[in-house]
Amino acid sequence: MHAITVRDREAGIAGLALTDLPHPHAAENDVVVRVHAAGFTPGELDWPGTWTDRAGRDRTPSVPGHELSGVVVELGYGTTGLTVGQRVFGLADWTRNGSLAEYTAVEARNLAPLAADIDHTVAAALPISGLTAWQGLFDHAQLTTGQTVLIHGAAGGVGSIAVQLAREVGAQVIGTGRADDRDVVLDLGAQAFLDLDADSLDGVGHVDVVLDVIGGDVLERSTALVRPGGTLVTIAEPPAVQPDDGRAVFFVVEPDRARLADLAQRLRDGRLKPIVGDVRPLVETPAAFARHRRTPGKTIIQIAKDDPTVVVAVPRHDDAPA
Repeated sequence: MHAITVRDREAGIAGLALTDLPHPHAAENDVVVRVHAAGFTPGELDWPGTWTDRAGRDRTPSVPGHELSGVVVELGYGTTGLTVGQRVFGLADWTRNGSLAEYTAVEARNLAPLAADIDHTVAAALPISGLTAWQGLFDHAQLTTGQTVLIHGAAGGVGSIAVQLAREVGAQVIGTGRADDRDVVLDLGAQAFLDLDADSLDGVGHVDVVLDVIGGDVLERSTALVRPGGTLVTIAEPPAVQPDDGRAVFFVVEPDRARLADLAQRLRDGRLKPIVGDVRPLVETPAAFARHRRTPGKTIIQIAKDDPTVVVAVPRHDDAPA
């Protein structure tokens, strides 16, 4: 099968290459999925799990990418809850070969059934972004009606879903990003937008929750914005400083089949619209990694195209400026 692999940690994106690999093996409680669409996180080339297995042993050449949508083609011994031919979406394991391949082996518990009326490219934009947004806002920050949340990177994969989820529970949403992101973020339902290149965060005042996906100086400056009793949640890096009379939480998203199913139902109901940005073929994955941060929404790699399903319409930004 064809897959994108990485062999040299020092090479970064330049080390991504289209490679022929053996068909994956379905271990106990695994399924093998024929991948139709996959998502990725540019920073995953720095993750230890990209290079080593759970025991810390080198596992290169490794296949990056951890979000996928596709069809089950094989069941491992003891696997229950899914069937061959079933459409699924979810998360590939952090320390095993991932989703940027024609086939991948995944623990069955990390996948949720996918309805026939959801396109694979849309479903592949949900797992990490949707679960991260939900877990950050509600599991870690306990965001509730009437509170104010500041969402950094609000036009990105995580941020765009977080804006919609926060608005649905009746929170007041302030989004941040680049100037070109303003209309996208306001159209998603944010009441206000800040250009991180031109506007000062000092004008925000105090908020109940900060959701950060950027880290660095933005994370550091956001600490002072959290009101007493509030929460700063970040997926970028462990915070160096805790807010006064508040708390800061760094977390890594966890698989959750039930929540994935809930997010998919919200999409079908029209309550959630993931922004699919660039859609690229597998061979263009290295270029997609390089350009990812300049495109609103989630960049998706389309691998198979032969699934005759009805497509759910979602916002697309394929013509976004580089």
